[in-house]
Amino acid sequence: MGNCFSDVEGGKQAVGGTQQRPNSIAATNNNNNNGGHNDAVEFFFRSRGIQPLFTQIELSLSASNLLDRDITSKSDPMAVVYAKKRDGKLEELGRTEVVLNSLNPAWIEKVTVAFQFEIVQPLVFHVYDVDSKYHNVPVKMLKLNDQEFLGEATCVLSEIMTKQTRSLTLNLNNKNGHTSLRNLGTLIIHAEETVSSRICVEMVVHCSHLDNKDLFSKSDPFLRISRIVESGGSVPICKTEVVKDNLNPIWKPLCLSIQQFGSKVNPLIIECFDFNSSGNHVLIGKLQKSVADLEKLHIERSGANLTLPSPHHGHDKVLKGQLFVDQFCEKQQYSFLDYISSGFELNFMVAVDFTASNGNPWNPDSLHYINPSGQLNSYQRAIMEVGEVIQFYDSDRRFPAWGFGGRTIDGTTSHCFNLNGSTGAFEVEGVEGIMAAYARALHNSISYNRNKYFVLLIITDGVITDLQETKDALVRASDLPLSILIVGVGGADFREMEVLDADNGRRLESSTGRVATRDIVQFVPMREVHSGQISVVQALLEELPGQFLTYMRSRDIKPGPLHAASTSA
Repeated sequence: MGNCFSDVEGGKQAVGGTQQRPNSIAATNNNNNNGGHNDAVEFFFRSRGIQPLFTQIELSLSASNLLDRDITSKSDPMAVVYAKKRDGKLEELGRTEVVLNSLNPAWIEKVTVAFQFEIVQPLVFHVYDVDSKYHNVPVKMLKLNDQEFLGEATCVLSEIMTKQTRSLTLNLNNKNGHTSLRNLGTLIIHAEETVSSRICVEMVVHCSHLDNKDLFSKSDPFLRISRIVESGGSVPICKTEVVKDNLNPIWKPLCLSIQQFGSKVNPLIIECFDFNSSGNHVLIGKLQKSVADLEKLHIERSGANLTLPSPHHGHDKVLKGQLFVDQFCEKQQYSFLDYISSGFELNFMVAVDFTASNGNPWNPDSLHYINPSGQLNSYQRAIMEVGEVIQFYDSDRRFPAWGFGGRTIDGTTSHCFNLNGSTGAFEVEGVEGIMAAYARALHNSISYNRNKYFVLLIITDGVITDLQETKDALVRASDLPLSILIVGVGGADFREMEVLDADNGRRLESSTGRVATRDIVQFVPMREVHSGQISVVQALLEELPGQFLTYMRSRDIKPGPLHAASTSA
């Protein structure tokens, strides 16, 4: 595991089993206590030039009332699915088969797309009537310019995934979205996660009588679990946290999905290392067991001896140290999309910093300056980019919007005022409503529901002057269905703000010594984000699904019934 981690604290955290990147296939079905980044798995793939995995979605397509372009028979339709890139270019994702003589086709061939929560993913669908002279040509080889165009439809992937039926019906238009005077028919898109099973195994394991590898203290052991693949190699799927100075360590519960371990009889390699900050971890011992073997150890209340390769003998050396399985259970682990598609919502809220340190909004050097040319300032950019993603997960698209540190209409300074200027209503309509209310504010200066989770976006240029009071408030809020996204704008020193993020592996602690139930804050300085390749949205939102799942799972809140939907017209 050497050089997997960017810092010592990060290297001591558990990854894979209990803290995996929410977007990875395994992570959407895993217990995600801190929404942490799966360094172990991502390091394995990236070191081999493979991109990280994301939640795979299968799109099923059907259509109704298509135009009939044929003279002696009905159209022979085929659908093509594209991803629309930021520059407007279309990247083909896949094609269906050709359905002969049908104006109401239900295509069997699925098109796969990788779902990423933290970005907007526009999709474009083209439907063609395939000329009969090409019927013996594989669909991938067809030249689309030679086929008759029947219609186009567009949507964002989130629009499909947030429907309780996971189905969306779209009207077909002419190319480039131009509305046709004729009825071109409708396209129905249905989405399913390509998850073979939601079954996972939760275990508590400990070791006893480990060999000591340190001279002046005891070893700092951690476990790494890898799955043996058909080629004979192994893929790391999980790493426990490090237990300091202990030869009889008990680790926090591990949760492995069936997508990770394959099957209960698939062999796993369990290695115990002594952690070193240099990355040169020392192997204490290892063993090979399947999940079924680990379950048997639990049932029989017995231990399994660790071994070490022996350079002088043809077999491994059996050690005194043993591995025990204290708890073992199988259960269903629901994904982020299971909750969203069964009616759970992310309620988006915005709070904007109007303090004097932002400068006079009429001056071009102000962080609040609204450029007549239409170029967005940092506040507008953060509102637009985050709002465009979150809006699809809030059914009424009415967003509470507040300002703080600014003068209200009556001339008094307020630390919480409605951005739209109203004394009563604090909600605005859509992302455009937030933008309009923000502009108006510049010129002028929670009921509990199990199915709702709140997302507060705070945009600020300042550092915290009451850090401990802020920590106390965040520790209290860690019990609530809430995530807080903070964007720092301008050139201030934001080191104290980064403490609130708790990405160093240590949860926030209040002045009374209470530790936060979970990490609910994600902080990103705008200047760092826009100087690199990752967008502010990706940097801010990558931990949100994990924080959402942690809250729901810690309270055993399950999604509602998952609705089945017909993919036929």
